[in-house]
Amino acid sequence: MGATLEPRQSLSGEELSKIASVVDRHTLHSGGSQRARQNRLLASLPDEEFERLRPHLAPDALQYKCPLYEANEPIKFVHFIETGVASLVNTMMNGDAAEVGTIGNEGFVGIPVLFGDKQAPTRVYMQVGGASLKMKADLFRAEMERNVYLQKTMLHYAHAFFNQVAQSAACNTFHHLEQRCCRWLLMTQDRMQSCEFPLTQEFLAMMLGVRRAGVTDAASALKRAGLISYARGCVTVLDRSGLEKRSCECYGVTKREFDQLLGFVSASVSRSSEPSARDSLLKPLRQP
Repeated sequence: MGATLEPRQSLSGEELSKIASVVDRHTLHSGGSQRARQNRLLASLPDEEFERLRPHLAPDALQYKCPLYEANEPIKFVHFIETGVASLVNTMMNGDAAEVGTIGNEGFVGIPVLFGDKQAPTRVYMQVGGASLKMKADLFRAEMERNVYLQKTMLHYAHAFFNQVAQSAACNTFHHLEQRCCRWLLMTQDRMQSCEFPLTQEFLAMMLGVRRAGVTDAASALKRAGLISYARGCVTVLDRSGLEKRSCECYGVTKREFDQLLGFVSASVSRSSEPSARDSLLKPLRQP
């Protein structure tokens, strides 16, 4: 008999502690360049460009549901995510909220600042706790104005992010729930760089645009197939290749889009030498 997931309204202190321990195991505490280069967007920068930013980057521990900026309020920092997943959320007048995009170690939170804006109608908060390197928004804006290379790199990321949002809209229309669930599990694993990561039914339901009962059904099917285990807010991926086979095309499309636009995978690289899908969304190749 397959295990059935029961919807949960809240997590106990013991369960939250377990989730926190998973995050702690996958959040590096070393300083300097090694830590900074966990963010794939920063890792794409030449050393001299990164060194310009380094003095302005401060480590920040980001707990589950930690807000990174609020709707219609000043954006004080941009965050280069190292581990964890941030959620871009749009809230309706009646209070209902829907996720419209996610950000992980492939990018940064604060795209409105890149375009010269100081606030946005959406909010961003952490759906999977982790860590970031944060930079004051005014300093980031100043660097964009004086550094053409850095500006171009960040604009490439913004383009890739907007394409991810568009792909997700199409995915929600054309692909069934289990396929979409596999896609988001794969993306979250890429961003956490671990087979085990905290992921609540609440977050999955928001990502997939369904009620928790739908998440229960989809996750139970994946458990019965031996692809994942799921208990008390923590997911363990048991069969990565099986998830990839059950996922819709959108996982691969989104990953390739980030790789192409940010220049991390050459179109001429053969399949045998291409980075594995197990790698994180963005993995820079060393330039000759």
